[in-house]
Amino acid sequence: MDYLKGLNPAQRDAVLQIKGPVMIIAGAGSGKTRVITMRVAHLVASGVDAFNILVLTFTNKAAREMRERIMHVVGDEAKNIWMGTFHSVFAKILRVEADKIGYPNNFTIYDTDDSKSVIRAILKEMNLDDKLYNANFVYNRISGAKNNLISWQEYQQNEQIQADDFSSGRGQLGKIYETYASRCFRAGAMDFDDLLFKTNELLKRYPEVLNKYQHKFKYLMVDEYQDTNFSQYLIVKKLAAVNENICVVGDDAQSIYAFRGANIQNILNFEKDYPDLKVFKLEQNYRSTQNIVNVANSIIANNKEQLKKNVFSEKEAGDKIKVMRAFSDNEEGKIVAENIMQERSTKGMKWHDFAILYRTNAQSRSMEEALRKLNIPYKIYGGQSFYQRKEIKDLIAYFRLTINPADEEALKRVINYPRRGIGDTTVDRIILAADQNMVTVWEVVINPSKYLDGRSSAAVGTFATMIQSFQVITKTQSAYDAALHIAQHSGILKDLYEDKSVEGLNRYENIQELLNGIKEFSEREDIEEKGLDVFMQDVALLTSDDKNEDKDADTVSLMTIHSAKGLEFPQVFVVGLEENLFPSQMSLNSRSDLEEERRLFYVAVTRAERKLIISYATSRFKFGTLISCEPSRFLDEIDARYLELDFTAKPATSANNPFFDDERNSWNKRGNDTFSKPKPTAAPVKTTSILAKAHVPSAGFAPSDTSNLQVGMEVEHERFGFGKVINLEGNKPDVKATIFFKEIGQKQLLLKFAKLRIL
Repeated sequence: MDYLKGLNPAQRDAVLQIKGPVMIIAGAGSGKTRVITMRVAHLVASGVDAFNILVLTFTNKAAREMRERIMHVVGDEAKNIWMGTFHSVFAKILRVEADKIGYPNNFTIYDTDDSKSVIRAILKEMNLDDKLYNANFVYNRISGAKNNLISWQEYQQNEQIQADDFSSGRGQLGKIYETYASRCFRAGAMDFDDLLFKTNELLKRYPEVLNKYQHKFKYLMVDEYQDTNFSQYLIVKKLAAVNENICVVGDDAQSIYAFRGANIQNILNFEKDYPDLKVFKLEQNYRSTQNIVNVANSIIANNKEQLKKNVFSEKEAGDKIKVMRAFSDNEEGKIVAENIMQERSTKGMKWHDFAILYRTNAQSRSMEEALRKLNIPYKIYGGQSFYQRKEIKDLIAYFRLTINPADEEALKRVINYPRRGIGDTTVDRIILAADQNMVTVWEVVINPSKYLDGRSSAAVGTFATMIQSFQVITKTQSAYDAALHIAQHSGILKDLYEDKSVEGLNRYENIQELLNGIKEFSEREDIEEKGLDVFMQDVALLTSDDKNEDKDADTVSLMTIHSAKGLEFPQVFVVGLEENLFPSQMSLNSRSDLEEERRLFYVAVTRAERKLIISYATSRFKFGTLISCEPSRFLDEIDARYLELDFTAKPATSANNPFFDDERNSWNKRGNDTFSKPKPTAAPVKTTSILAKAHVPSAGFAPSDTSNLQVGMEVEHERFGFGKVINLEGNKPDVKATIFFKEIGQKQLLLKFAKLRIL
C-alpha cells in the first residue's frame, strides 16, 4: 500500500475507513483532494468493484484530476468508476431512464441563456411587464422552486407562495412556471435544475429504478458537501439508504453558495441522519503560512454555527498580514498595482503569482485602470466564456437541432442564420401553429405546406431538408466529421470567412478552435462513444472552471471571491473591506447571512500561500455619487498580533494634517498593545477595535447652515466626530466638502446631506 505513504495520521485514518457513514471535515489547504483520491484508490485496491463506486463533485476539473490520480494507483480500472459532477452523473442516468418520465433519450440540456430566452418569449406572449416580471427574477424564482422540489402544480397550490407572489404584484409567476415547464417538455429539453429535479422525480415514482441504482452504487463519496442543496441532499440520501457506505467531504467554514440554494445545515446536521457516523478532521494546512492561518482562524471563530476544528500550519510564520487604507477606490487600485509592481521587481515573482479578489464585479474597474496605467497584464475570471460567444452558440445550436429537432430554442436561433429568407414573422407563425395544433415546432417545419403558405413555406422546407441531411451524417460519422460537415453546409463557415473585419476574423478563428476541440475529442482513447451527441452532452455540462482559457498565461488574476474558491496564489490582495460592501448591505438583516459573509472572507484569506494584503477605501463612488465608507467589522475581528498597518498613502491635501498622524499612530498602538496577547482558542479573541469608538454628539447637537462653509472651519458630525474642512469643490447645491475627522481620518461629504455643526 505504497499509495498511503506521505499521508499524515488524520488523512491516513480517513482513507482506511471505507465501511459505514463517514464525514471528513477538510480545512482549507488540508490535502482534501488527495484524501478523496487515495480513499477511492483504496476502495478499488481492497477489492471493491469500480462499477459500484460513485463519486460526486461540483466541477468537471475536480473529477478529471481525481480520476487521473486514481489511475496512477490502480490503473485503467479507474475508468469504470462513476465520477463527475452531480449534473453530469444524473444526466447520464436520465439518458437511460428518460422514457419513464416522458422524455426522449436525446433530450437537450438548456443553459441559463436558453432558459431565459424561453421565459422572455412567454412573458411576451402573456403581455406581461418585463420590468416587473424581469426574466432574471423569474428564472431564479423557478430555479429556487425546483431546487426545493416544488413542481409547478405544487407552486400554484401553495397558499404561502401564492400570497408572496400576489403581494409583490407578480401573481402570474405560477402560470409562467407552468408554461415554461410545458414548453421545455414539448421541446424535449431539460434545464440544469431539471437534471436534479427530474432525477428526484424518477427515484420517487419508480421504486424499481431507485432499487437498481441503490444496489449499483454500493459506495458513495460526495465532495464539497457543504455546497449541496435540498435536491442534491435527497438524491444522495436515497442512493445511500441500502448500504450506508457514504462518505461526505467538506468544510462548513467554506460554505458560501446560499444564493444558489446551498444549505449549510446539510453538513452541520449530517450526524443526525447517521448516528453511527465516524468523523475525521483534516486540520493541518499545507498551503499557507502560520500568520495567514492564524488570521483565518481568528475570523471564523466569530461564527456561532460551525463544526469546531483547530486548523494549524507547520510552515514558516511568514509576513504579517498588511492592511492598507486608501482615500478612494481609485487610490486603492493605484496602491495595489504599485505593490504588485514592487513585489515582482524585488522578489523575482511572476505576474500569475498575484491575485486580486473582490466582493462584487463592479470593483474590478478601479483595479483594471490602475493595472493598465502601469502596463501590468491581467485577466478577469468569470467573464464571458468561450462557449458563450455568439458564433460558438450559433454552430452549437445547429448541433443541438440535428440531435434533437424538437429543440425550439436552437431552431429559433439558426433557422434564419445565415440568412435564408425566413424572417421573424415566419418564425412567429411557426410557433403559433405549433401551439394551436399541440405539436412541436419541428413538426411544423417538416410539414410547411400543411401549416404555412407562400414563399416562406418553400424556404422552411429547404431548411428542414438540410437539417434532416445532417441527422443522417451524424449517425454514421465521428463527432469531428459530422461537426465539420454541419459547419460547412449550414453556411456558417462561409459567412464568417467572408467577413474580413478584425472581429470577423476572430469569430472565424473561434469556430476553427471549436472544431479543433471536437477533433481532439474524437481522438480520445478513454471513451468508446465518439459521436456528436456525446460531445454535445459534455459541452452542455461544462462547469465554469472548464470555460476559462489561458489559465497558464502570465497575468495577474482578478476575480470575485466566489470565483476564487478552490484556487490558491502565492500573493493575494483582498480589496474593498468596507461596511455595506464586505459584508454586503444585503447580509446585515440576519445572523445566518452575516455568517455566510464571514465565511466568504475566510475563503478569501485562505487563498493566499505566502503573503496576504487587505485594503479598504474611506470613500467610493456609488451610482455616480461619492460616498463615505467605514472599515469592515471583519477587520475588527482579526487578532492584531498578525497585522501590519500601512497607512503611508496620504491625500495630497493633507500633507501637514495632524489628524492623519493621529490615526496612523492609533493603528500602530493597536498592534503594539495586542502583540503579547495569548494564542486564540476556539472563542474569538477580543482585540482593540480597528474602528474608532462611536462618537457621542455634543449636548443639544443641531446641524448648522453650511451654505457659507469655508476651508479651515472646524465642524462636528453626529457619527464621525470633530474635524476640520480641508477642501471644498463643486457648485451649489452639490458642493462636496473634504473633512479630516480626528477619530477616523478623511471623509468627503455632500454638504446638503452631511448635517454638520459649525464650531
